[in-house]
Amino acid sequence: QAEEELKAAWSQQAGQLQEMGRRERLLQSDVQRAGEQLESFKTRVMQVCSPSAAGSTGRSVTEQEVIEKVRQISDENQQSHEREKSLQKELSSRLAKEKEVSANIEVFKSSLQKLQ
Repeated sequence: QAEEELKAAWSQQAGQLQEMGRRERLLQSDVQRAGEQLESFKTRVMQVCSPSAAGSTGRSVTEQEVIEKVRQISDENQQSHEREKSLQKELSSRLAKEKEVSANIEVFKSSLQKLQ
Protein backbone atom coordinates (compact mmCIF):
# COMPACT_ATOMS: atom_id res chain seq x y z
CA GLN A 1 0.00 0.00 0.00
CA ALA A 2 2.87 2.39 0.81
CA GLU A 3 4.30 1.63 -2.62
CA GLU A 4 0.96 2.48 -4.25
CA GLU A 5 0.81 5.74 -2.31
CA LEU A 6 4.36 6.60 -3.40
CA LYS A 7 3.49 5.82 -7.04
CA ALA A 8 0.38 8.01 -6.80
CA ALA A 9 2.35 10.85 -5.20
CA TRP A 10 5.07 10.45 -7.83
CA SER A 11 2.50 10.49 -10.61
CA GLN A 12 0.87 13.59 -9.15
CA GLN A 13 4.24 15.35 -8.83
CA ALA A 14 5.14 14.42 -12.41
CA GLY A 15 1.81 15.84 -13.62
CA GLN A 16 2.40 19.06 -11.73
CA LEU A 17 5.91 19.35 -13.19
CA GLN A 18 4.55 18.82 -16.69
CA GLU A 19 1.90 21.50 -16.11
CA MET A 20 4.55 23.92 -14.80
CA GLY A 21 6.69 23.22 -17.87
CA ARG A 22 3.71 23.88 -20.15
CA ARG A 23 2.96 27.16 -18.37
CA GLU A 24 6.62 28.21 -18.60
CA ARG A 25 6.64 27.58 -22.36
CA LEU A 26 3.42 29.61 -22.73
CA LEU A 27 4.93 32.48 -20.74
CA GLN A 28 8.12 32.38 -22.80
CA SER A 29 6.02 32.49 -25.95
CA ASP A 30 4.04 35.46 -24.61
CA VAL A 31 7.25 37.31 -23.70
CA GLN A 32 8.70 36.67 -27.15
CA ARG A 33 5.49 37.86 -28.83
CA ALA A 34 5.45 41.01 -26.66
CA GLY A 35 9.07 41.72 -27.60
CA GLU A 36 8.26 41.35 -31.29
CA GLN A 37 5.27 43.68 -30.91
CA LEU A 38 7.47 46.25 -29.14
CA GLU A 39 10.04 46.13 -31.95
CA SER A 40 7.29 46.52 -34.52
CA PHE A 41 5.81 49.45 -32.61
CA LYS A 42 9.19 51.18 -32.27
CA THR A 43 9.85 50.75 -35.98
CA ARG A 44 6.42 52.14 -36.88
CA VAL A 45 6.93 55.14 -34.58
CA MET A 46 10.28 55.86 -36.21
CA GLN A 47 8.79 55.45 -39.69
CA VAL A 48 6.15 58.03 -38.83
CA CYS A 49 8.60 60.36 -37.09
CA SER A 50 11.49 60.01 -39.49
CA PRO A 51 10.79 57.83 -42.55
CA SER A 52 14.33 58.20 -43.89
CA ALA A 53 15.91 56.98 -40.64
CA ALA A 54 13.69 54.02 -39.86
CA GLY A 55 14.41 50.72 -41.46
CA SER A 56 17.03 52.12 -43.82
CA THR A 57 19.93 50.71 -41.84
CA GLY A 58 18.44 47.25 -41.41
CA ARG A 59 18.89 47.32 -37.63
CA SER A 60 16.30 47.45 -34.90
CA VAL A 61 15.44 50.82 -33.44
CA THR A 62 16.33 51.37 -29.79
CA GLU A 63 13.86 52.70 -27.26
CA GLN A 64 16.17 55.66 -26.64
CA GLU A 65 16.06 56.59 -30.34
CA VAL A 66 12.27 56.50 -30.30
CA ILE A 67 12.15 58.59 -27.12
CA GLU A 68 14.60 61.13 -28.53
CA LYS A 69 12.69 61.40 -31.81
CA VAL A 70 9.36 61.88 -30.03
CA ARG A 71 10.98 64.47 -27.73
CA GLN A 72 12.44 66.27 -30.76
CA ILE A 73 9.05 66.37 -32.49
CA SER A 74 7.43 67.60 -29.30
CA ASP A 75 10.02 70.38 -28.96
CA GLU A 76 9.56 71.37 -32.60
CA ASN A 77 5.80 71.43 -32.08
CA GLN A 78 6.20 73.67 -29.02
CA GLN A 79 8.48 76.04 -30.92
CA SER A 80 5.99 76.15 -33.76
CA HIS A 81 3.18 77.09 -31.36
CA GLU A 82 5.32 79.81 -29.79
CA ARG A 83 6.20 81.17 -33.24
CA GLU A 84 2.52 81.12 -34.18
CA LYS A 85 1.63 83.09 -31.03
CA SER A 86 4.38 85.60 -31.78
CA LEU A 87 3.15 86.06 -35.35
CA GLN A 88 -0.43 86.46 -34.10
CA LYS A 89 0.71 89.23 -31.72
CA GLU A 90 2.66 90.92 -34.49
CA LEU A 91 -0.33 90.69 -36.84
CA SER A 92 -2.67 92.10 -34.19
CA SER A 93 -0.25 94.95 -33.55
CA ARG A 94 0.02 95.77 -37.24
CA LEU A 95 -3.75 95.64 -37.69
CA ALA A 96 -4.20 98.01 -34.75
CA LYS A 97 -1.63 100.41 -36.24
CA GLU A 98 -3.32 100.17 -39.64
CA LYS A 99 -6.67 100.94 -38.04
CA GLU A 100 -5.14 103.92 -36.24
CA VAL A 101 -3.56 105.21 -39.47
CA SER A 102 -6.88 104.79 -41.30
CA ALA A 103 -8.67 106.74 -38.59
CA ASN A 104 -6.01 109.49 -38.79
CA ILE A 105 -6.39 109.62 -42.58
CA GLU A 106 -10.14 110.01 -42.19
CA VAL A 107 -9.61 112.87 -39.71
CA PHE A 108 -7.09 114.45 -42.09
CA LYS A 109 -9.52 114.12 -45.05
CA SER A 110 -12.27 115.66 -42.98
CA SER A 111 -10.04 118.51 -41.93
CA LEU A 112 -8.99 119.12 -45.54
CA GLN A 113 -12.59 119.21 -46.68
CA LYS A 114 -13.43 121.71 -43.98
CA LEU A 115 -10.50 123.87 -44.99
CA GLN A 116 -11.60 123.87 -48.60
